[in-house]
Amino acid sequence: MTDVVVAGVGMVPFAKPRESGSYVELGEAAVRAALADAGLGYHSIGQAYAGYVYGDSTCGQAVLYGVGLTGIPVVNVNNNCSTGSSALFLARQAVASGVVDCALALGFEQMTPGALSSVYTDRVSPLARHDDAQREIQGQDEQAPQAAQLFGGAGQAYVDEYGTDPAVFARISVKARRHAANNPYAVFRDPITLDDVLNSPVVHGPLTRLQCCPPTCGAAAAIVCTPEFARAHGVAGGVRIKAQSLVTDTPSTFEARDMRQVVGYDMTVKAANDVYEASGVGPEDLRVVELHDCFTTNEFLTYEALGLTPAGTAEKFVLAGDNTYGGRVVTNPSGGLLSKGHPLGATGLAQCAELVWQLRGQAGDRQVDDVTVALQHNLGLGGACVVTLYERA
Repeated sequence: MTDVVVAGVGMVPFAKPRESGSYVELGEAAVRAALADAGLGYHSIGQAYAGYVYGDSTCGQAVLYGVGLTGIPVVNVNNNCSTGSSALFLARQAVASGVVDCALALGFEQMTPGALSSVYTDRVSPLARHDDAQREIQGQDEQAPQAAQLFGGAGQAYVDEYGTDPAVFARISVKARRHAANNPYAVFRDPITLDDVLNSPVVHGPLTRLQCCPPTCGAAAAIVCTPEFARAHGVAGGVRIKAQSLVTDTPSTFEARDMRQVVGYDMTVKAANDVYEASGVGPEDLRVVELHDCFTTNEFLTYEALGLTPAGTAEKFVLAGDNTYGGRVVTNPSGGLLSKGHPLGATGLAQCAELVWQLRGQAGDRQVDDVTVALQHNLGLGGACVVTLYERA
């Protein structure tokens, strides 16, 4: 893979639905922040990839026309919860292939309160295969949100195999709030206790309400360019994308009859291994990771899928504090989706921003010591998983 420089990143504070500006305002602010961070004008951008899930066609243009009318290609991207990192994947690919010298990846979402739901109910759901697999494996709970059934079922499958105490999942929510307390961009910054999490209403299986990420409004952006462009324009980004992989579902998702596979475990394993092989960096080299914690159970499963701890040892990993400051690898220093929030289109680029700040030493009270490489994991059901490795230039 050809190294690509992250020239600049920007994001806006995430907010609860109905407490933020419009997606246009959010997106423009994130793009302007990324341009200012890079020290570039919008005229320097050769292509733009705009990610969002809930919105009409050409929302990307609606956002970017407020920044500039330069006639560049604007491509709208929707890959469910991995939309933001999919936009970044395309922008990096455009630069690495030599099509453009500088590209923009933007993600935004203006969400409504409540659990995720389909907008179009008169046609086949894009998650029909996953939902059918879930019903065949564990049945259907008509009272629980569909996403919670999928990820709650995956956590229960782990408990059934390894005899894990389900209360260990709740510790991840406590950790998320503790990290988010130092993040001015996060929605939920107040501390919570283990009892708070365990005593919150049960949603499905081992998941309680405080173990589920909230609907959120927000935006984030990243500008990527060639090393030559960076030198010519005085860009001091300080961070490069060393390797990146986007993986979609394989037969095991539906044939294994295991809820962990249905929610993308094998996609994560393959994407991570692609990146480790391409970069020469292994999980043992990582000090900081931003991963997709839409539910506590998914963060827990992802520890093993990324190779941060061997199969069957994630409970020990959590109880030893190896997932936080003072442990082996700090996971989600931003507070993650659980506490920072999860505006679907923006999530992957918010993860990117956090890791760029970590590698530059600009993360303030969230700063992890001795960071030279950082890993990002962003998962979308339906499905797509993007894993990205960044390194300090």
